Amino acid sequence: MSTSALSSTRFVGSISGFLQAASVLGLLLLLFKAVQFYLHRQWLLKAFQQFPSPPAHWFFGHKQFHRDNELPNILACMEIFPGGFPRWFWGSKAYFTIYDPDYMKVILGRSDPKDNGAYRLLAPWIGYGLLLLNGQPWFQHRRMLTPAFHYDILKPYVKTMADSIQLMLDKWEQLAGQDSIEIFQHVSLMTLDTVMKCAFSHKGSVQVDSNYKGYIKAIGDLNNLFYCRVRNVFHQNDTIYSLSSNGRLANSASQLAHDHTDRVIKLRKEQLKDEGELEKVKKKRRLDFLDILLFARMENGASLSDEDLRAEVDTFMFEGHDTTASGVSWIFYALATHPEHQQRCREELQNLLGDGSSITWDHLDKMPYTTMCIKEALRLYPPVPGIVRELNTPVTFPDGRSLPKGISVTLSIYALHHNRKVWPNPEVFDPSRFAPDSPRHSHSFLPFSGGARNCIGKQFAMNELKVVVALTLLRFELLPDPTRVPKLLPQLVLKAKDGIYLHLKKL
Repeated sequence: MSTSALSSTRFVGSISGFLQAASVLGLLLLLFKAVQFYLHRQWLLKAFQQFPSPPAHWFFGHKQFHRDNELPNILACMEIFPGGFPRWFWGSKAYFTIYDPDYMKVILGRSDPKDNGAYRLLAPWIGYGLLLLNGQPWFQHRRMLTPAFHYDILKPYVKTMADSIQLMLDKWEQLAGQDSIEIFQHVSLMTLDTVMKCAFSHKGSVQVDSNYKGYIKAIGDLNNLFYCRVRNVFHQNDTIYSLSSNGRLANSASQLAHDHTDRVIKLRKEQLKDEGELEKVKKKRRLDFLDILLFARMENGASLSDEDLRAEVDTFMFEGHDTTASGVSWIFYALATHPEHQQRCREELQNLLGDGSSITWDHLDKMPYTTMCIKEALRLYPPVPGIVRELNTPVTFPDGRSLPKGISVTLSIYALHHNRKVWPNPEVFDPSRFAPDSPRHSHSFLPFSGGARNCIGKQFAMNELKVVVALTLLRFELLPDPTRVPKLLPQLVLKAKDGIYLHLKKL
């Protein structure tokens, strides 16, 4: 045999050997994954043995919780399974879903971290800021940022909010009397405008700059993509996900969001180089959100890294505008579909504010019925429909049933707010539930979560909700569009599948 032929034979043989070895390794890996799947599933089945649930497929889990049917089916389960039930996403992935206020109180009174399996998927978008941090880093950041929400800081924001809202209402005046309009996009631009001016010292107006519509769309895409990814067994691996069409879209949308954040940070740094601006900041008793971050020093004396800075800005940029936009939009829908309550709010506001041209901080505590209506709308349509914790120690609930360490618990705020054992006739819009003398469980109403990790911007958001409802009802009557009834879409933020459409009647 010639030398070349011998070499060729050896080459073919080595290739064949390599393929055989790769096949064996592939089979071993597959076997390892199958054993891992089986053992984890058995552990979950044992962990949930005290908690019955609807029948689930051994691999595909609870297929009945499709997006369009998710919330109705959770409510149906709530009628059958008291306290909570295991919800299987697939054969080795399950979340224990709770909706009982006593269960909520137990979990929110602990120091369990955010569930790493779900929330880590947000990291490429918002990084490890206040939403995703756990333990001591979270505590340090929370303590550092809390002064940004002191009432001395929030007071002057009322005028800034009012200016942004009036700009949106001016745009609506041009549209009033026409066909119904999709309000979420308008409201989202307004809430972004507000947070940019209040928290990030932005000088321009987001609502008249078309460049910001791309950012709004990116946030919407990232909401939707996160929801889909959490529920897809094949998209849990970062490498596999990055190769998919959804992964590529998520990467593109994240980059757009980061570019926006980087511009905000860069612009504020440039403003602070101006001695006049710097002197204004130094004279302030308290700093705005972004200025706190830029001047912050950690316990070791170091300033925040660029990565930490961007993560906190990304987090608050999203939470400060998207969740509030959801709240405002659903409040408007609730008032539009309950005209008698809308009119009663309007009369209260007219007596308090006249035409609303000079709404101030002091007015916000003098609109009790409007506040009751806002809270009742937040009960029916909580902006964040659910949150997740991962048990870092075993837990025993008040009824004696328990779960081991390592279980992921979904606190379904939407189901809690529709729990008929907590709220009689839960689907009825009844603001009297929030009358000052109405008794209720301490953990029956959680639109801003609860416990140590409640929403740091709760007061900021409530102020904005009051101002926007007040100014809007003084200028418009809100009417529903019976041909476009919104369908609830549970994502990170509660939205409507095809938008929220209302008719606007100028007063």
